[in-house]
Amino acid sequence: MRRGTLPPILLLSAFIATASSGCAWISRTFHTAPPSGKPPAVSPVGKPPAAPPAGKPPAVSPLGKPPAAPPAEKPPAADKLFGDGMAALQEGRFERALELFSGAWQEKPGHPGVAREFDVALLALEKSGDAAHAQGKWEDAGKRWMGTLRYITHPASNWRSYPFTRSEVRAKVDRLSAALTEKALTAFRRGELPAAIAGWKTILSYDPGHEEAARSLRTATKQLETLKKMPPGK
Repeated sequence: MRRGTLPPILLLSAFIATASSGCAWISRTFHTAPPSGKPPAVSPVGKPPAAPPAGKPPAVSPLGKPPAAPPAEKPPAADKLFGDGMAALQEGRFERALELFSGAWQEKPGHPGVAREFDVALLALEKSGDAAHAQGKWEDAGKRWMGTLRYITHPASNWRSYPFTRSEVRAKVDRLSAALTEKALTAFRRGELPAAIAGWKTILSYDPGHEEAARSLRTATKQLETLKKMPPGK
């Protein structure tokens, strides 16, 4: 054997010894406890989230956002309609009050407030029709009397205790219509077509189903249109 050349078995032994020494050094390097008082190093992958600044609440994910406070509870529809009806009654809008009371009654049949106030509004409506007639406000009188006829048979009405009957109110409407018809016919015969047309329109404003007024209005309107188309001087 030449000097300076080791047998293969000795080379292998030397290699194994060197590798073992290296592994031991690596193990000591990565498993040696850190100096006392210092926290262990943490891998960036496992780094815990930073604490929020003092005095600020932690951020909340939109998914974890607490639900908004529920809106204030609304009153039942019947009570709302009744309240609006009372406001209209206090303002003197009697027919509007009856309309709202009727809606409340439909939502809640036997509504105690409607049962108490319905007659008050209906009596006031009929009385206001009488007042309008006395002042010569024919259209207002007709509308208020017709409103009385419309609501006097409502289930909330105690019509048997009223100082008037349905027939009596109907008679008031008929007398008003007859007087306005006679006035319109007089104007028509005199050739005062605009005045005649105005009279029949007044009747139809509170009684759209009045056939005589509707027929007379059509006739007078056609004649007026014909006169407007005629050349001057004829």
